Formats: sequence, C-alpha cells, structure tokens
Amino acid sequence: MATSNSLDEVLIALRRIMRAVDLHSRSLIQRYGLTGPQLVILRELSQLEEASGSELARSVSLSLPTVTGILTRLENRGLITRKRSETDKRRVLVRPTAEAADLLATAPPPLQDSFASQFETLEDWEQSMLLTSLQRVVSMMEAREIDASPFLTTGSIEQR
Repeated sequence: MATSNSLDEVLIALRRIMRAVDLHSRSLIQRYGLTGPQLVILRELSQLEEASGSELARSVSLSLPTVTGILTRLENRGLITRKRSETDKRRVLVRPTAEAADLLATAPPPLQDSFASQFETLEDWEQSMLLTSLQRVVSMMEAREIDASPFLTTGSIEQR
C-alpha cells in the first residue's frame, strides 16, 4: 500500500507537470502572442508552404473546426493568407506570411518537441512503462472520456 509520502510525491510530480505546461503556455502568449496550437500550426504550415485547412488539420491531429478557428486568428494577426485554389475553386489554400517566418525564427519550439526528443532516447521498455503508468493515472483521475490533442498546452485549444 502506498504511503502518504509516496502519494504526496506523486501529487507533487503531477502538479509540477501541470505548472511546467502552464508556464510555457503563458510565456508563449506573453512573448509571442501565440498559443501552443497556433505555434504548432504555423510551424507545420511553414514546412508545407501551402495547405488546405483539412490537410493541415490531419497533419497536426486536430479537428477541422478547431484548425479553422486558429487559422482565423492567425489571419487576423497577419501571419497567414488564404486564397482559393486556381485548379479547384472549392479549395482554400493557406500560406504563412513573411511576418510568420520572422516570428518562427525567434519562437521556441513547442513544449512537446522537447519532451518527444527526451522520450525517444528512452529504451522501449521505459517508454512502455511510462505510457502504462500515465494511462493508469488518467484512469484514476476519471479522465478517460476527456478528448485531448497531442499538445502540451493549458486551457482550450480554441482560445485566443
């Protein structure tokens, strides 16, 4: 049976994780005016150079309505442009602007990139153990039915 000290240590570790995500998200918003998902979308779009909203949604594992909202906010800031495809007028293509390139040159990588780099250095058994443990924590917190994207960010993905 877990001692009170073990429980305290687990709760402290969970709080530290939540705090790290919160601090990173706040820093992004304060320094760059971007949320984590906005940064991820801009980075993906800069690699693709041009994409439709649905292509972008698939590549970043978010729903099309979520991506559409984020794109609207990025367009309002002058970080992307939208235009109809020359070959298929039903398609709207999105491109990053020069201002987006300048912003991306100075913005830090998303928090999950750092985590992913370190996670990939773990042995397969360590990755599996970590995944199983975190899935158990999710189950214990009764958070199984909560929809989550692969982004380490606080608040709603559609904020800002």
